[in-house]
Amino acid sequence: MSKAYIPESALAIFAHPDDIEFSCAGTLARWARTGARIGFLLLTSGDVGIAQPGMTRQRATEIREAESRSAAEIIGASEVIFLREPDGLLEANLELRKKVVREIRRFKPEVVVCGDPTIVWAGDDYINHPDHRAAALAALDATFPAAGQPNLFEELESEGILAHKVRKVYASMWDEADVYINIEDTIDVKVNALRAHKSQMGDWDPEQQIKAWASERSKKMEMAYAEGFKVVTLISDEDWAKRNSAQ
Repeated sequence: MSKAYIPESALAIFAHPDDIEFSCAGTLARWARTGARIGFLLLTSGDVGIAQPGMTRQRATEIREAESRSAAEIIGASEVIFLREPDGLLEANLELRKKVVREIRRFKPEVVVCGDPTIVWAGDDYINHPDHRAAALAALDATFPAAGQPNLFEELESEGILAHKVRKVYASMWDEADVYINIEDTIDVKVNALRAHKSQMGDWDPEQQIKAWASERSKKMEMAYAEGFKVVTLISDEDWAKRNSAQ
């Protein structure tokens, strides 16, 4: 696959506000700059993610959704969808799969971007959040085969929502990426989008750490900064071209 591949549309599916910014915002911003239609699908609103005295889940939802919309605007996303599943209790069940399928079929992305459901141990000082794993698994199970099978969740047709086959999946990776995206031109966009999550950043400025992580990923690729992905191609270039010519 060419490193210069740019999809016409991409839907990023993650658990919480700020997950996209930490993982793949540089890539999404790069694609958005070329005219790609970018959407965010956040399965929770991070409603237990502000540990302050007197903070309610409703108020936290309002704060974190507003921060996500601000970050999305910085990145260049045209749409932010919140499923408002309970933060910290996310389960990759059939009910959630159907909700994600609905949004994939409605948005019709060429690419789905998500996390890696297999990551549990993330270094010596962090256990990957169970919501992250559940969101990644829900995204993958909804993408393939469910979103593209018209006889699965066929009741969605009554809403005018028809089956849609995604072309590629980009799963954000730390150690086992097979595709690296050069984000030298959008690293500052990534940092500024994270800064929009003021409730999470507090007094911490993420610039130094984010640039260190992105630099670490890029060492083997002769890039200043990079984001890494496992990429799966569900529709070949030839079949994709045939499908587009038939439309």
